[in-house]
Amino acid sequence: MNDAKTKRPSIGMAMIPIGLAIAIFIIGIGILKYQAELMLIFAGALFALFATFYGRSWEEILVVMGDKIKKALPAILILFSIGMLIGTWMISGTIPFFVYYGLEIINPAHLYVMAFLVTAIVSTCVGTSWGSAGTIGVALMSIAQTMDLSMAVTAGAVVSGAYFGDKLSPLSDTTNMSSLAAGANLYEHIRHMLYTSIPSSIVAAIVFFLMGLQIDSTTDQLANVDEMLGGLRQLFNLNLVVLLPAVIVIAGSLMKKSPLIVLFVSALTAMLVALVFQNATVDNLVTSAVEGFNVEMIASATGTDASIIGQDMQDLLNRGGLYSMYGATFFVFCAFFFASALEVSQALNVVLEQVIVHLRSVGSVVAASLVTGFAVINCTSNALVTYFLVQDIYGGVYKKKKLHPVNLSRSMEDSVTVTEALMPWTVSGVFMATTLGVGNFEFLPWAIFNLGGIVFSALYAFLAPVTGGFGIRKLQEEPESGKASSKTAI
Repeated sequence: MNDAKTKRPSIGMAMIPIGLAIAIFIIGIGILKYQAELMLIFAGALFALFATFYGRSWEEILVVMGDKIKKALPAILILFSIGMLIGTWMISGTIPFFVYYGLEIINPAHLYVMAFLVTAIVSTCVGTSWGSAGTIGVALMSIAQTMDLSMAVTAGAVVSGAYFGDKLSPLSDTTNMSSLAAGANLYEHIRHMLYTSIPSSIVAAIVFFLMGLQIDSTTDQLANVDEMLGGLRQLFNLNLVVLLPAVIVIAGSLMKKSPLIVLFVSALTAMLVALVFQNATVDNLVTSAVEGFNVEMIASATGTDASIIGQDMQDLLNRGGLYSMYGATFFVFCAFFFASALEVSQALNVVLEQVIVHLRSVGSVVAASLVTGFAVINCTSNALVTYFLVQDIYGGVYKKKKLHPVNLSRSMEDSVTVTEALMPWTVSGVFMATTLGVGNFEFLPWAIFNLGGIVFSALYAFLAPVTGGFGIRKLQEEPESGKASSKTAI
């Protein structure tokens, strides 16, 4: 596409639209709290005008954007499938089953480590850090307060567990969007994150266990939890059969089957389970899959008052459906418009040529992407924006270093997803501090899992020459990855 009419911007000129775009994100999203989608469109329009000034055409931007959407289509379909899966897992009792038994294993003698483990289980099952922290987390905080325990340690345990699931759950929007942005297969992305998640979890569990040795094991202050447990028992038939939809997803992942097919089969299975065991009507099943689940569906079928589980628990359960993914899908289109205009303008390429030359080792590349991800999320307070920006900056660098896309997607999660809640000026940080009643800098030292990800991710990269690349996946080690990833990767 380079011809006599097109020319390449100087680094000074390239910095102008990049600086303006950064200002749009920091001021528009970070300070004024405007919708990220509109800010992406504004920034994309800015780069489109810049590209036109240097001889590029609008048609080129559309061609690049169309190519990105084409490659992302399988991942977009997976997003919709996950929305349907969440709604059907709710009405079938699959997610309520995990929530119920997650609450039941709480042991007052080890509340800190239980707070971490239970919140991690619930968050993994429901795929949302906010939902688990705002329900189970609030219950755990009230228990800790009643038992006169450290609120900061408890909050750190809750945040650690909440983001364990937000990072690893196939139902999490951030897990899906980070793998989509990096061009990695969803399940390969999750498996690769275990390299940093497992040691971070072990360290967190040990710290919380040791801190919990001071807890009085004879204390019995679990009234709030008992109320939730009783309500869930009355609303749902929580037998082992309701685990079948989850078993299908786990088996499909281990067998490396197409995620789209696995999720669809699991959703259909959940609908059958709900029909047989939860007294759900066909109308309820369809509504749950399309519009999302509502506790009133089960309450009316069983003649039970939905308020018995409390409003917070209802807010956790009332979610899912195809419609719930419309916002995420629209965001993808906005992000692709911005990324396409940025690519055609060549502004970022010109700047990166001056930076990338200094990134000679795997350690420096990974460390740079980690620092960039952490800095951008603190400026924009929007993980989805940050994922695509980090991909635009470092995607080509990782490829030149022959690093598999799962390395980049893991770096995104370790520096963006799990760190967002630690700062008091981010949206997630405000939510966690307000919901748990503890300041961000108070629970930050105890958010062990959140801090561990970025540490272990950097360690694997810098120690790669010594460890033989342990924890770092190289492209040349995957001779059949093209065949496997063509089904789901972008």
